[in-house]
Amino acid sequence: MGRYGRQGALIAIVLALLAGAAVSQSAETDPTFKVNVQLVRLLVTVKDAAGELVGSMNKGEFLVNDNGVKQEIAYFERQTAQPLSITLLIDTSFSTAKDLRVERASLKKFIEAILREGNPEDAASLYSFSGQVTLLNPFTRRMASIERSLNLIESEPGTSMYDALYLSTSELARREGRHVIVAVTDGVDTTSKKKYGDGRRAVLNADAVLYPIVIVPITNPAGRNTGGEHALETLAHDSGGRTFYPTIGNSLDETFDQILRDLRTQYLITYYPKGVLTGRNSFHRVNVELPQKKDLRISTRTGYYEVNTP
Repeated sequence: MGRYGRQGALIAIVLALLAGAAVSQSAETDPTFKVNVQLVRLLVTVKDAAGELVGSMNKGEFLVNDNGVKQEIAYFERQTAQPLSITLLIDTSFSTAKDLRVERASLKKFIEAILREGNPEDAASLYSFSGQVTLLNPFTRRMASIERSLNLIESEPGTSMYDALYLSTSELARREGRHVIVAVTDGVDTTSKKKYGDGRRAVLNADAVLYPIVIVPITNPAGRNTGGEHALETLAHDSGGRTFYPTIGNSLDETFDQILRDLRTQYLITYYPKGVLTGRNSFHRVNVELPQKKDLRISTRTGYYEVNTP
């Protein structure tokens, strides 16, 4: 190659580098509005003024907004029968010891109903938590295995509720279909390494609906951990679930029946966010409405954290 050939090649390389730098600078300075490839899944329950479930709504009646921007519903399913993965968290701290026997019996009936009815791919996992979190059963349909684990649990010191929420969601998030967490606890957290925010983020990132069942050992408000109870109520609300305060016995059985009815009357709504400002780990606030049915009440998660953003 001649002298001018080498110079020409060098000039071409320099011009290419300068062009690339210009493109990069433009990309850094321009605001990023894009189509997010993250599919957002919403499990929605609808109730009337009397609290009765409404399962007859149509796709066109729902309005979905993501950070205030109207979204197009990609998929809609009424009374969805998609596979159900339920993670059960049972508080085995000393403060719950006297109620464990009755809780076991109610949990067994609830799990049997889940596995007996619905989708044949429905499954449940079981964790206990006190000062530490223990996986007793990974996701399974074998009722005998879960029953054996329930029979073996014993009370121990400490309560790591936020740790339980955080640790139990990693496997739940990887499963297909619907994700549900049922936590039976007295609402107290005394030994968690994780905080409230960690638990909230984990539940929302797992696309899970949380149903806390708070068994209050002390009925006098002066002796209760109302702060922990309110934290669970907020977590449940943000995930699209609700909190129960049953007494031990028939009231606890009725609570599990109500959760089953909710799960059997859920709507599934999905969409791909469009026209929404994106950013690493940003939180998107989601709002679902029935504009023509103002008298109906909607429960679904209040938002999600964006993932895999550049």
